[in-house]
This record gives sequence, C-alpha cells and structure tokens, in this order.
Amino acid sequence: MEDEQLQEMKIDNADLMQNVAQSPNAETSGSCEPMQNGKTLITEGKARIIFPCANEVFYNPVQEFNRDLTCAVITEFARLQLSSKGIRLAVPGEENSSKVVADLSKEEKDDNLEQHPSDDQLQEEGHKVAAVGQVCQDGLRVLEALAASGLRSIRFAKEVPGLRSVVANDFSSKAVELITQNVQLNDVGHLVTPSFSDARMVMYQCKADKALFDVIDLDPYGSPSTFLDAAVQAVSEGGLLCVTCTDMAVMAGNSGETCYSKYGAMSIKARFCHEMALRIILHSLDLRANCYQRYIVPLLSVSVDFYIRVYVRVFTAQSKVKASASKQALVYNCVGCGSFHIQRLGKMAHNGNNINYKAACGPPVGPSCEHCHQRHQLAGPFWAEPLHDMAFVQQVLSAVGSNPGRFQTGQRIQGILSMALEELSDVPLYYTLDNLSKTVHCSSPSLLQFRSALLHAGYRVSLSHACKSAIKTDAPPPVVWDIMRCWEKLNPVKRERLSESSPAARILSLEPKLQASFTVRADANPSSRKQGLKRFQLNPERFWGPKARAKAGGGVSSNLQEKRKLHQNKRKACGEESDGAHLKNFPCKRFRQ
Repeated sequence: MEDEQLQEMKIDNADLMQNVAQSPNAETSGSCEPMQNGKTLITEGKARIIFPCANEVFYNPVQEFNRDLTCAVITEFARLQLSSKGIRLAVPGEENSSKVVADLSKEEKDDNLEQHPSDDQLQEEGHKVAAVGQVCQDGLRVLEALAASGLRSIRFAKEVPGLRSVVANDFSSKAVELITQNVQLNDVGHLVTPSFSDARMVMYQCKADKALFDVIDLDPYGSPSTFLDAAVQAVSEGGLLCVTCTDMAVMAGNSGETCYSKYGAMSIKARFCHEMALRIILHSLDLRANCYQRYIVPLLSVSVDFYIRVYVRVFTAQSKVKASASKQALVYNCVGCGSFHIQRLGKMAHNGNNINYKAACGPPVGPSCEHCHQRHQLAGPFWAEPLHDMAFVQQVLSAVGSNPGRFQTGQRIQGILSMALEELSDVPLYYTLDNLSKTVHCSSPSLLQFRSALLHAGYRVSLSHACKSAIKTDAPPPVVWDIMRCWEKLNPVKRERLSESSPAARILSLEPKLQASFTVRADANPSSRKQGLKRFQLNPERFWGPKARAKAGGGVSSNLQEKRKLHQNKRKACGEESDGAHLKNFPCKRFRQ
C-alpha cells in the first residue's frame, strides 16, 4: 500500500476511534451502529469492526455463536498444548477464581472444584504466564485462511491467550484493505498479519517452508472441499483444524452426486441427515489426511442453525492410518420405515500383539426391509467413530461455565456442549420420534415415555444436539418397532384405513415379541433437559440464515438478482391465471427456445 493511502487510513482510523470512544454502545457485544461515512461499526466480543454497508465483504451476525465457540475451543487447545511447556494461560474472568470441572448434576459440583494458583504465585515459581493480547514466543501460530473482514482473527488476538501470531488471509483486495483497517483500529498489529493470497497457496507454501500452523480455521462461503487437501498438510503435528460447511443442502441429501464429487461420499434424504453431514466431512478430512500418512482425531463436531462445524486434530502415524478403513462405514436406510443398518468398510483382527486388517463382511440386510418390505438406499462412506473427545468437551464446558461473562452466546454453548456430553458416542445416527409415529400412523408417545421404554428393555438411549426429536439408541430396529407396536395397542389406529402394502400395515401386522413398559423412569430425563439449558435457540432475527455471497463493488450478484426477479409475485401471478396458461406446455426448456 502506498504511503499516502496508509497516511489517509491512519487519519480515518483516528477519527473512527474517536467516534467509537463517544459511542454509548461501544461495549455491547453484537451491536451495530451506523456511521457518518456510510459504514457500520460492529462490536462483537472484544473486537470492533468497520464494515461497509454495501455487500463488498461477507459478514453474517448469526454466526457469532460459531466465533464464540471457536475462541473457547482454541483457548482450551492452547491450554493443552502450552501446559507441557510450563506456560499457563491468563484468561480474563478466570483470575483469582476456582475453576469448576464441568458436571451436569448440580449436586456433585461442590465435589469437583480444582483450586488453581494465581498468576503471581506461578511467576514466583518460575512458570510463564501468557496473557491476552500479548505475543507468546512459544505460543500457537494461527491461520484464518478466509478472513473476509478479519473479525475472527481480531477476536483471536484480543480474546485468546497464548498466541504467537495470527495470519488473516483473503483473496479479495477489498477484504484485505478492510482487514488492514480493522487491525489498526483494534491495535493488534503486533499479533495479526493481513495476507492477500489464495488460501491454498498460503497453506502449500507454509508446508514448503516447513513453517506449519498450529491452528487453521476454514470458514468458507459454501463448501470447504477445495481447501481440505492443503489444510491437512499445512497443520502441525497434533495441530487443530476448524472447518465450517454451509452447503447443507448438498450434505443433507438434496444432491448426492454433488456431495460425492466434493466429499467422496453419497448423502441421502433421511431424518439423521444433519449428523450424517458431520460424519461425511470427518470422513473427507480423514481420507485426505491418509494420503500423507496422517489421520484425524475429532475433538468436537456440532450441527447448528444452517451449518456444521468440526474441530479435529491431525497426527502422523502410518500404523494408525491402516486402521482408517475400519473407522468408515456405509448405511442401509429403508425408504419406507426409516430403519437403518451400519456396515463397516473394514475390520481389525487382533492376533496376540499383531493386528490384521481385513475387509468387512456384509451386507447386514436382505434384498428388502424385514419390517416393511421396501427397498434400501445406500449412503456413505462416512465416519463411524465418535464425533467428540468427551474429555476435551468437558474441559471447554468447564471453562465457559466458570466464566459466564466471557461470551455473549455462552448459555447456548453450555447447552450444546452439555448435549454433546450426553450423546452415545459409540452409536452412529439416530431415529426421530415424530417419524416413528408417522410411519405407523399413530399418536406420538412423549419423549420421556419412549426413552423409558428403551431403558426398561435394557438398552441405552440419548438425545442428539443435531435434532430436537432425535432418539439415539443401541437398540436394534426390531426392538424399536416392537415398542411402537406396544404403543399402538395402547393408542390404536383404524387398521381399515391403512393400505395393505403400506409400511404401517406391514409393521402392525406382526405381534410384538417385546412387552414394552412406558412407565416414566427418573433417569429418562437427561440432565441438560432438567436444568433447562438453552439447547435449541429460537430464530435470532428476521430473515436469518445464509447471507448472499459478497460481490465486488457491493450489492447482490447478478445471478441472484435474476433469480429474485424471476420469482417475484410468482404465487400471485399463478393465482390470477385461470385459463391454464401457467401450466407446463413444453417438455423441456430447449423446446421453448
């Protein structure tokens, strides 16, 4: 940048800082204030961002939860990495306070207190203390590959201790100018370095220079698939990858062929599609890492709002890579009743101290579903191992719970992490209570009644953070349908209205082999539900969701403008036409031309 432009930017920043200091809402997290020059001052966490009103650089306020959670995860990851070097993190709000080890039962909290020495005591004992906003020479190197406004990088610099440097990269010149301006505005130039380059080239170059990053954050607009190969190579040994996917239509089954081209897995429309999406991206990450004798270990995987977010560590070990095939699986999903069966791709056979890796045997199903006699859909492969590292999730939950004023979305973080801790880690996918009732055309049992029936039968059951009505259980499909048959006997349906070939008629035609008990048990209600934690939020604002892609010069892209114009007053126009002119007259668009 030229000296004159830099001088003008410094003058503008001085004026902006004066405006920020005079602003009454400057300390309010998540606030937006219009400014005299047509721009907007956005305050989120400890960061203040100058953002253009035009859509030149992408920003979505709904993803504040994403950024808060990432700050919490990276903080605990830094604590984990730097503790071996004798460095303790000084997080604002944790000074002179006891850190509570997270536990969902209130009665046991008093027994789980760990007293930590103060920073002064640690310094006297020769320990180093890493503070927020200071350069830690032995700290983490962080890359935000697609930084846009630089908000996430600036929040890292101002809220996460133990960092050596943060690179805020973007391939848009407008974005890099905005990053540079915001870095100076927040006075974090000693930590954050703006970068104007292709994200993949930055990651490939750091591998060539043997200067790998300890943390890489990928939060693209849409699919991250084009960046995954570079990311698994550019992260250091045991480093952290944070990946966001917002192309949920593809990953949830609307375009299985597109999902395969991007992630190497077929997606299907099923009730468990959101957890399936998490497992597909983990499969894709592990598959790409395996090419370089590396493998992943998921720390936390969440499906929230309109996107999914995974946090994984990457390690190198040829012996562990051989086990990757046994960590992947296919799923046979019945299109009629929704029953599913998991088929692993490989298996490990232990022979003394040796491990033999073999192909798995299958399939686990017949030509048609044993319950409703309809066909199966095949999906995958996907990650069939646990989605979370429970010990790490417990650590993050403990830190967030003991410092409630740190994050604006702290209550929701506690709710999501609490549900993640309650999930059955060794049970992939789930049923939904409403779909089970819909299949047999009967009224739905309450959540506690159905969970109690599974517990009475001797099986485990949990909820899922990915779906409000999810039933995650290790009970096989015959047991699940026996419970529904028993419930139907208590709440009978009119059999004469059911088609003989319908899934409901075929399922209800058999007598249950299991006599289910729907007496509510005390342990049927999970702790997160008892405590009323914020697990599933209401709509945060009007028209919330994925925003339009940023466009050079601002505004909305021409393709989106044409699409909006095409669909404008569509329903009204169709209602006014009574002569059938709105009906399809041509077999395809080519004939119309």
